[in-house]
Amino acid sequence: MPEQMEQAPRSQGSLPAEAAQPLLSIKGLRVAYGGIMAVKGIDFEVRSGELVSLIGANGAGKTTTLKAITGMQPISDGDIVFDGESVRGRPAHELVRRGLAMVPEGRGVFTRMTIDENLLMGAYTRGDKQGVQDDIDRVFSIFPRLKERRSQLAGTMSGGEQQMLAMGRAMMCRPRMLLLDEPSMGLSPIMVDKIFEVVCDIARQGVTILLVEQNAKRALELAQRGYVLDSGTMTMGGEASTLLDDPRVRAAYLGE
Repeated sequence: MPEQMEQAPRSQGSLPAEAAQPLLSIKGLRVAYGGIMAVKGIDFEVRSGELVSLIGANGAGKTTTLKAITGMQPISDGDIVFDGESVRGRPAHELVRRGLAMVPEGRGVFTRMTIDENLLMGAYTRGDKQGVQDDIDRVFSIFPRLKERRSQLAGTMSGGEQQMLAMGRAMMCRPRMLLLDEPSMGLSPIMVDKIFEVVCDIARQGVTILLVEQNAKRALELAQRGYVLDSGTMTMGGEASTLLDDPRVRAAYLGE
């Protein structure tokens, strides 16, 4: 893999004008845990067809933001608009049916189920049996290692294999937008390269992606745009290439 990974295709200029409209808009989002405000009134958007990275230090509120978007964490204030409609307070399973899927930090696979069973769980909202089988075959074409182990219990797999499975399971619902929370965490360098390569491939297929990733350099290299979250506050946002060159970002997140 080269040092500078190829970006997913840019949405603006390469897609129709209507495709560049926001698919996800976050407006004044505030999220509290007990008396602690973890996310403090942030605003950002992800346009249809984009790969956008959200970076920040541990405890910045990145995972909390994703959980709020997907209905897994109640919000204190603000709004979440997906495909032009407010989804604030909607349950996670309803958002999956609408095409909003998440690969959580730590993979979250069903450890006592096989690979095949995990993938079928990702398609639980669907009734098109042949389409589901076609998508399983597609996942196996992306991750041949999963096909080789399709009858293996997920809990006996390596961390990298579980990450492959978590991503494959999320793709089984045919998402319009995919939220990825720390997909490279705990993986070997070779496996990190593979996972990011697949993220780019998914983006090229037209899936909109919001990527939360502590490896800020790799995350911004992949993305068209990025945002910086610091202690629950959105401090910067813009073109990913601009953020990569910003001395504040380089000092705080790139170790330079």
